[in-house]
This record gives sequence, C-alpha cells and structure tokens, in this order.
Amino acid sequence: MLLVVLFWAGNFTAAKIAFNGHFDPLAFTAIRFALGSAVLWLVVRWAERPAPLPHGAFWRLVWLGFIGNTVYQLCFIEGLDRTSATKSSLILAGMPVVVTLAAWAMRIERVTMAQRIAVLVATVGVIIVVLGRGGSIDGGFGAGEVLLFGAVLTWAVYTLLLRRWTLPMSSLNLTAWTMYTGTPGLVIAGIPAVLHTHWQQISVAAWAGLLYSALLSLVAAYVLWNRGVALLGAARTVVYNTIVPLVATIIAMLALHERPGVIHVVGGVLILLGVLLTGKGAAPEG
Repeated sequence: MLLVVLFWAGNFTAAKIAFNGHFDPLAFTAIRFALGSAVLWLVVRWAERPAPLPHGAFWRLVWLGFIGNTVYQLCFIEGLDRTSATKSSLILAGMPVVVTLAAWAMRIERVTMAQRIAVLVATVGVIIVVLGRGGSIDGGFGAGEVLLFGAVLTWAVYTLLLRRWTLPMSSLNLTAWTMYTGTPGLVIAGIPAVLHTHWQQISVAAWAGLLYSALLSLVAAYVLWNRGVALLGAARTVVYNTIVPLVATIIAMLALHERPGVIHVVGGVLILLGVLLTGKGAAPEG
C-alpha cells in the first residue's frame, strides 16, 4: 500500500514533467491509457481466468468507464496542466467528502452530526488551499481549479454508480473493464493533439514521465491496490489515500521546486482531518 501511495503521489509530478517536456496533455492521456489498457489486459489474463461478463453488465461498464475514466481524466489532466501539482493533489484529496455528501443526499448512507462537522472542516480546508497565497503557489479560482472540482464531482458520480449497481465481478476485472471502456473516448479526444505533436521535441524526461504514469501510477498501482484490499480489507486500505497529498507535495517540492505556503499546509491539514473523520460511522441505508 505504501508503493500505491508513492505511485499515485508521484503521478502529479510525472505528468507535470511530461507537460514541461512538450507533451500535450490530451496526447499524453491518450497514449497513457492506450498503453495502460494493453498492459492491464495482459495482467488480468495472467491473474484471473477468462470469464464472460455478467448478464446486463456491458452497458453499465460502458457508462462507468466513460464517467470514471473518460470524463474524469479529461477534467483531471487539463486541470493539472493549469495549476500546481501540490494544489491539484490537495483538491482531489477532498473526493471522499463529496462522495459522502452525495450518498447522504441520495439516501444511500446516513450521515452523523460528527460527519457533517468533518465535511465542514474539509470544505474550509479546500477553500483555503484554492484561495490561499504563499510560497511559489498562486492563489485564486481559475480554469484549472474549476476543472479539478469537475473531476471530483465526476468521481463522486462514478463511485455512487458503483454502489448502486454492485456488479458481480472481481475488483481487478471491474477496474480493467472500466479502463477498456473509458480509453476509446480519451484516444479520440487526444487524436488531434497526437497528430500535431512534434515528436522530436519531446524530451527523455517527458517520455519517462509518460511511462511512469502509465505503467506505475495506472497499472501497477491498480493491481497493488486490489491486492491490498484483499489482504487488509477496504477500511484499512482507504486510510492510505490520505497520505497521497503529503507525499505528492514532497515530491513536487523536490522535483518541481514548488513551495507551498503556510496557509496551504493549514488547508491541507484541515482537508485530511475532515476526510479521516468523514469516513467514520457511515452506515448504508436499506
């Protein structure tokens, strides 16, 4: 699970390095998912015996892939391109809070008073991170922040659909299928950028960033995450997600020379505290 944290946290910096090395974000994402899907297909064939899809699952998998990969990744990668790796990781850290609120609104889960306070704490933290100024990270609410919030909302929809549909598939196979069905949209969106890419200008570091993002952050992290859930249980593995923004910030400081201000640190602590408290006491309804 610590490897998963490292791979996911490093993805913010790896993508930034690729962009700085003349990789267009859409071309980067198209190639990343095409390569990741091919490798994950081989991993699934090796790890699990081929089995037909459950009856009626195909179109649900198409929607899950479109929402959870196509739309989410487009919002994420374009948002990351427009703001810092540190701020991006902190905004995305608030995902569990949005999922909890949405699940409560849809009567999927009951939300306790303590959880409502936790949501408020995390929300204040996000506002501080977005608007705070200090260090080398600019404050303000721009296009990058809007796109990242769109990614958070999209992931919340994806998560709620997963809970509603509960497809009888292994978590690895489900992850693979949502990647298969989400990749075509990303490839189509990236084709113009791929055709206009000046490949000779792309640096070695940019190619390394792409390979890291595709093979480690995408494939290896998903496989290890599923293994961690099987060995430790979902509740214990989810806690590791809260470490990702901290590690992402440290990596961005070392590799990209980003310097978050004290106000960003305060906001990040509030977000992580809110996320940890939000995850306690949730009870499914019905």
